[in-house]
Amino acid sequence: MTVAQRCRNWLARFAARSAELSPVRQAGAIPYTVVEGRAVFLLITSRRSGRWIFPKGAPIEGHQPWQVAAREAYEEAGIEGEIEPVSIGSYRTLKRTIPPAFIDVDMYALRMVRQLDDWPERGKRHRHWVILPEAKRLLSDPKLAALAAELDRRLAAQPATVRMSV
Repeated sequence: MTVAQRCRNWLARFAARSAELSPVRQAGAIPYTVVEGRAVFLLITSRRSGRWIFPKGAPIEGHQPWQVAAREAYEEAGIEGEIEPVSIGSYRTLKRTIPPAFIDVDMYALRMVRQLDDWPERGKRHRHWVILPEAKRLLSDPKLAALAAELDRRLAAQPATVRMSV
């Protein structure tokens, strides 16, 4: 048995045991704009590993999940915009802590209205606007790529008069 197979087996056993525990819920934003009729997504790097992700964060007392998602987009990516109050979907990720913990993240579409030159985590992250094929290539989690594809599909289905161009 290879090391990779052993790791997968351990992760499967860990996941089965952890399924009994209630995973932590977080909220995230999928920042986007429409340029010449095409959706463009904003990716950011994670602070620890530098992987490409979307902004996300822990619940904030007194705030709805979509409000948390919008706040995380501001703090982590320097983006302000119009956030949808209904989740586009969710994904489960394994937080690389000791001990590891599962996190379920509800993702909300956020149409960018303003991009700031200065924001709270500017020196800790990079940001990068991409079209869907590049987002699929760069995103560290295939589930995030699937959510971006779902948003892209929904935006493409809207009449051109509803889509805003930059």
